[in-house]
Amino acid sequence: MTTKEKAISLIQTLDDDVSLDDVIDRLYLLRKIELGIAQADADDVMEHDEFMDELEAEDAQ
Repeated sequence: MTTKEKAISLIQTLDDDVSLDDVIDRLYLLRKIELGIAQADADDVMEHDEFMDELEAEDAQ
């Protein structure tokens, strides 16, 4: 499915009275999900415990 087809498909699922801001939010979310999937497929991920350790270290500063 092309990017255009994905965008059209997503927009068609929204209510007729949807705001442009909501459309943009949904498209942005779709993009972020696709980027996350691509990162996971490329094995560019961080273990949960490692992430939590980094988060806690940032909070301690």
